[in-house]
Amino acid sequence: MKLPAPAPGLVVRYAFLWKEDHDKGRYEAAKDRPCAIVLAANVRETAEIQVVVVPITHSAPGPDEISTSLEMPQAVARTLGLDDGRHWVRLTQLNRFIWPGYDLRPRLDIPERVDYGFVPQAFFERIKSAILAENKRKKLSFTPRDS
Repeated sequence: MKLPAPAPGLVVRYAFLWKEDHDKGRYEAAKDRPCAIVLAANVRETAEIQVVVVPITHSAPGPDEISTSLEMPQAVARTLGLDDGRHWVRLTQLNRFIWPGYDLRPRLDIPERVDYGFVPQAFFERIKSAILAENKRKKLSFTPRDS
């Protein structure tokens, strides 16, 4: 399988580990899901690329998550090949790993690919701005996935 180059805005199928599961000592995600890459940066003095992703979920945000979630427009979900359900990007839970990482998963509909394509630039800018705003509030949670 040929892997795409990691880049901000690329949506990949990934075994995302929620912070509360990590805090309980879990190492494996309960399920694979689409995740958007929000950062891909070279690791100093190595050829490695560290990637940070945010999860995309069908679960509607609860009352305390509304301000930390962004609903994906249906047209964007359709362009990516996601199902017709509603999708939310969770902005405060992030996984970071060295690309490609062991938690990338082949798509179910196209097993030779791990990516769904890119979100439109305007929607990516909304994601990025919202994450930066949450970072100022210190609500971000990074779960490392390299070990």
